[in-house]
Amino acid sequence: MSETGVNDEHEYILGTHGEELRRLGFQHQVWAEQTSRAWSDAGFGPGDRLLDVGCGPGYAAFDLANLVGAAGEVLAIDVSQRFLDHLHAQIRAREISNIRCALTDVERLELPTGSVDGAFARWVLCFTPDPEAVIAGVAHALRPGGCFAVLDYCHYEAFTVAPRSQAIDRVIRATAESFRIRGGNPDIGRELPTLMARCGLEVQEIRPVVRVGRPGTALWRWPESFFANYLPTLVEMQLITDAEASAFQAQWKTHSEEAAAFFLTPPMVQVVGVKR
Repeated sequence: MSETGVNDEHEYILGTHGEELRRLGFQHQVWAEQTSRAWSDAGFGPGDRLLDVGCGPGYAAFDLANLVGAAGEVLAIDVSQRFLDHLHAQIRAREISNIRCALTDVERLELPTGSVDGAFARWVLCFTPDPEAVIAGVAHALRPGGCFAVLDYCHYEAFTVAPRSQAIDRVIRATAESFRIRGGNPDIGRELPTLMARCGLEVQEIRPVVRVGRPGTALWRWPESFFANYLPTLVEMQLITDAEASAFQAQWKTHSEEAAAFFLTPPMVQVVGVKR
């Protein structure tokens, strides 16, 4: 058990330390446009009561709070007390009145039927051992006509870096395997439409999400910041060696100085399901 009373094995597998908090904030900025589009496609707007599933430290929750305005509300839920402590502190500092937080296992939602107008999850279901339980809990909480918007990976190992490097490919494979070992699914996007249908949500939209990153751009720094934090975990899990971690870092540095280098982000899907 952690000193917060939350079992560490249920904490966010990428960690909840200060560096990860900063990385998540940067990640939210880099993916803000795609996230906002998902909210628009789901019809989120002023006055809505929205559920932020697996809210983490709350970067999306604050944007959702701005979207719904004073007449709306955001219920931000997460299993990590550390993340929620950060979110609570920011709510107080910013004097926000329309975000409510709850320490909740997203696989065991017990919200009243029809209590929310919409729900959102981004890179959450890929880490959960029972994503169908999450979707079922959200579907139960949605009012008729309410939407669940999800952004998640559908083939993580198709993350493509050019020029090709065995050192980088090795780490990408190890990262996907680490998700599986911890009970997640780095390809969960493939299953989302079927799972939503099983849980009573009609799939309204499936949109592919793939971007090109080049050296010197903010998007290029997105995986760079991720692996800077995660390589030690892969070594600790014995999925790569110290030498392989060093080889990755050296190759990434070389690519970062090559104008012709690029990557394609791991393929994702945006899926919007509506409760009928």
